Amino acid sequence: MKNETTPKLEDKIMSKIKNRQVKLRSKYIFLAEKLGLESAFALSVVLAALFFNLFFFYLKTTDNLEYLSFGSAGTYAFLESFPYLLVITFVLFLFLAGYLLTKTDFSYKKPFGYFAAGLIIFVTVMGGMLAYTDISERIEEQAFGNRAPGIFFRPFIKRGIEPRGGGVAGKISEIGDDYIIIETPVGAQNINIENLDPRMVEEFKKDQFIMAIGERKGDIFTARAARIMDEEKLPMIRRGIHRRLKTDINDLDPTPMPMSGEPLRYNEETKKCIDDCVKTGEFPEKCFDDCGAVK
Repeated sequence: MKNETTPKLEDKIMSKIKNRQVKLRSKYIFLAEKLGLESAFALSVVLAALFFNLFFFYLKTTDNLEYLSFGSAGTYAFLESFPYLLVITFVLFLFLAGYLLTKTDFSYKKPFGYFAAGLIIFVTVMGGMLAYTDISERIEEQAFGNRAPGIFFRPFIKRGIEPRGGGVAGKISEIGDDYIIIETPVGAQNINIENLDPRMVEEFKKDQFIMAIGERKGDIFTARAARIMDEEKLPMIRRGIHRRLKTDINDLDPTPMPMSGEPLRYNEETKKCIDDCVKTGEFPEKCFDDCGAVK
């Protein structure tokens, strides 16, 4: 038989409320917290899926995976160009979503392992579905075009066009006896090809896309091995080159042509000619010559 003098639970709670040891909260505060928690969870899941998609977009459109075709010699270039920031951000959002999931009401109904597995599957499937849209291409265009909100993603994908210390990829614009010059998203690159197989060098042609591994010293990249590439396998590199060339054309000075003996500038007609020429896929050097200009 219970001791009738033992304070009831209700009495204890009321006593704490009266002594302000327990504070009552409005149901609207609980509702707001629940909605905020669920919104944060949904946002973290969406961002995790988006970064998962961007990760595979990066691998598919840059030179990163292609360096592995050189065998162990291409490992350094692969690791150097790997999108670590994308992977880290994806994992962080995935963990954040998992943490927020533990704070929801339904997370107590089954072991967390079930929800964690379901979360990973959902994020990967959702990220895969995004691959069938053009969202990644639009993010790339906006990121490198200084347009919001894509510019937020620039730090995550700019690694795809940055210079490599152990590798290089681009389009051949000039071929010499022991060198070639290629166009890259960040400018022209001089490549020393003395160490390459002469039979491969004979296959080089202007406007071909190539990849090479080797060592960079200053402005010169000395190639140890190289491959002729299909430009469709390097779409981010190709688009980066076109963006740079378009920027170069837009930066031309449109002031009227001066009298003979003065420094040459570009009038609107010449600028339009060069712009139209570049859009056809020709390189600036040929376009400048064909349009009667001097770069």
